[in-house]
Amino acid sequence: MPDLLIELFSEEIPARMQARAAEDLKTKVTNGLVEAGLTYSGAAGFSTPRRLALTVHGLPEESPLVREERKGPRVDAPEKAIEGFLRGTGLSRDQLSIRDEKKGQVYFATLETQGRPAAQIVSAVLENVVRNFPWPKSMRWGSGSLRWVRPLHSIVCLLSDESGAQIVDLDIDGLQAGDSTCGHRFMRPQRFLVSSFEDYTAKLKRSFVILDATERAESIWQDASNQAFALGLELVEDRGLLTEVTGLVEWPVVLLGRIEDQFLDLPPEVLRASMKEHQKFFSLRNPKTGRIEYFATVANRETADQGATILSGNQKVLAAR
Repeated sequence: MPDLLIELFSEEIPARMQARAAEDLKTKVTNGLVEAGLTYSGAAGFSTPRRLALTVHGLPEESPLVREERKGPRVDAPEKAIEGFLRGTGLSRDQLSIRDEKKGQVYFATLETQGRPAAQIVSAVLENVVRNFPWPKSMRWGSGSLRWVRPLHSIVCLLSDESGAQIVDLDIDGLQAGDSTCGHRFMRPQRFLVSSFEDYTAKLKRSFVILDATERAESIWQDASNQAFALGLELVEDRGLLTEVTGLVEWPVVLLGRIEDQFLDLPPEVLRASMKEHQKFFSLRNPKTGRIEYFATVANRETADQGATILSGNQKVLAAR
């Protein structure tokens, strides 16, 4: 049974919209597939600043044959009523069956709808979802009519099984679905081919992109906590900030900076509020004094100087605040 992989690759998606968008993509695509007759065994949606992705497991190769029985007029009904029933069903009179009921003999029609290939259904469902996606805010670009949260650059849409992968035939405003995507904007921007969800996630990680937001958040929190512990400090918990920062990076790199002595005696609440609101910094607290002595910032890339330039710039901005 084939699995489905979808990626919608765009310019940066606002962090506050990502989780809802990933859930909307999963819900709307899977609902559309089920309505068209394709069941599935499992599905999961993902988001990063530059992509929405969806995997759907265990799809059938085609939708099932559907039989519908439709009750018509009585055999002795006016001819116009019978002709109307025939037009509505697309059948001839000799294709109808007759059954005895309490009020007399009645015509019945049995209608059969042939199953459609999964690729054909996926194409129609995904195009409808993309064109009607419920972004809180969206935009148009270029000369096309498509609206998206930010310009949409490419679409991956694959059905894969043990025998290989099939690109789903889909074109939305000139964007042809394919089997390639990009890695990290700065660290590995080259395009590469993918053949399944497992292949996709593995190659993304080798290209400095962690697809799963939960994994990115855990990486940020664990790394920041470990670095704080090494300095004898504790990371001040802020799950809301963690969620926001997770939506700003595809490859999180935690950097610690020291707060200048002249600001150490400021009330901890003032420092925390300023750093969170303006710089998206986490606060590191001295458990003995309660003072905020360091901050943690999360960069979206590794650098040759181990983040020294990034930290220097952040410290200057913090001092100016």
